[in-house]
Amino acid sequence: MISGSSMEQRRFKPRRARGYWVGCAVAVFLWSVASAQSRYSISEEVREGSVVGNIAKDLGLDKSTLKERKYRIVSSNADPLFGVNQNDGTLYVNRKIDREEVCAQSSTCFINVKTVLENPLEVHYVEVEVLDINDHSPTFPEEEKRLDIFESVLPGARFQLKPSRDRDSGHNSVQQYKLSHNDHFRLEVKDKGDDGKIPILVVQKSLDRETAGSHSLVLTALDGGKPPKSGTMNILVNVLDINDNAPVFTKDVYSVMLDENAPVGTTVVQVNATDLDEGPNGDVIYSFSNSMNQNILNTFDINLSTGEITVKGVIDYEERDKYEIEIEASDKGLAPLTTDKSVVIKIVDVNDNAPEIEVTSFSSSIPEDSRPGTTVALISVNDLDSGLNGKVICSISEDVPFVLTPSLKDKMYSLVTKSPLDRERKDKYDLNIVTKDAGQPPLSSEKTISVIVSDVNDNSPEFTLSPYTFYVTEANEAGTSVLSVKAFDRDESNNAHISYHIFRDSSTDNKFTSFLNINSETGDISALKSFDFETLKTFQFQVV
Repeated sequence: MISGSSMEQRRFKPRRARGYWVGCAVAVFLWSVASAQSRYSISEEVREGSVVGNIAKDLGLDKSTLKERKYRIVSSNADPLFGVNQNDGTLYVNRKIDREEVCAQSSTCFINVKTVLENPLEVHYVEVEVLDINDHSPTFPEEEKRLDIFESVLPGARFQLKPSRDRDSGHNSVQQYKLSHNDHFRLEVKDKGDDGKIPILVVQKSLDRETAGSHSLVLTALDGGKPPKSGTMNILVNVLDINDNAPVFTKDVYSVMLDENAPVGTTVVQVNATDLDEGPNGDVIYSFSNSMNQNILNTFDINLSTGEITVKGVIDYEERDKYEIEIEASDKGLAPLTTDKSVVIKIVDVNDNAPEIEVTSFSSSIPEDSRPGTTVALISVNDLDSGLNGKVICSISEDVPFVLTPSLKDKMYSLVTKSPLDRERKDKYDLNIVTKDAGQPPLSSEKTISVIVSDVNDNSPEFTLSPYTFYVTEANEAGTSVLSVKAFDRDESNNAHISYHIFRDSSTDNKFTSFLNINSETGDISALKSFDFETLKTFQFQVV
């Protein structure tokens, strides 16, 4: 070995020249040509002038004749790697030697040096082994390697990587590879002998693109030097997606309120689902479930792309106050994955229905002697709305002898008398019943019912005059009408039909009544005989 200017020489027995030739030399030898060979070792990169060995000493040449015999090195290169000292026969380094340049493709590097002496001609071959030093680091053919691996790949899958190269040889070449720490990959190394070591990336744990879409690794190559030199290559693993995730709705529960009578096109709610996959596998479309009945499909619509649910038909709280719609979110994968979600739509009542009045039981005629509290009619009120919109107040608008009293049954009223009736004062009442709900603004309705007050015989006949005073001419004609009385009755029909008669008794004062007769229908009174003024000037009687 040679280190600096001090070298330890190794001498070998002369043998036939082999190895790498520097330049090309052709020589024609005479029979008297002598030939010998020695071998030396020297490290690459030594300084110029470093001694390789003493050829004259090792070959037994006379040092005093070397210059005279023109001892020299024969080389086709104008600037040979080695030179020889003609004074002492020392072989030395003429210029810096790079083993990787001289012996790029060889694990061992031998340089054959041809030396010549004249008079007589002698040819001596010197074989110099250039020893490698660790002056090169391992290098990869590319700084970054990109690998595309499907997330469905099974553990154990192998991916061969391009090896690192080191221009040094032997132990100074690449000896091992290391992979940066990670959970999903490990490294195997395949030793191909003279072709070097091949790194292989092995999947050791299942990949999940949704958890980690890529993995950044560092592959390090180390040679056998002390200390070792290293080179690195970044490995970027892109995890390719497969359709292994179904869409997921962003809310667990979708529950919304919708006013009835909402116009067509009103947005009810927008559902949203996300899919962790990418590309078509992560593109989500929305639809109604196939289980939805036609009524719902006629009432609502859904946007395929946005998931926006809108009003399509008439929303009537009185017809239906709640809808439960099944929504499906599907991806666009070749084998689509689907997720279901229920959307509850509660319809909010709007005061769009006026109260309705129904007279369920009605006595159109009531006797005037009915006592207060007598039921005239039963009235039911109804409002199709709910809550305050359906709460109804019922009343009578006029000041009449009737009142509405609520019954135990909801939305039922009794129309009853609240004071005595008098047919003779008023025989008919047109009652205007008004119902009004508690909505804002309130809606109302009216209904008129007529109540007839029927007559009872509660009035006595009354004479137009009392007493009556008549003058009768004497000598009247018997049987003719001499006077007439008139009475009336405030009742009606039979209760108002009047008949007249003369009150007769046996007393002397009323003996003249036997001479009178009265028409029971008309009240006309006729005398049955002629009166004589000289006998009777005045008398009185009672008509009933």
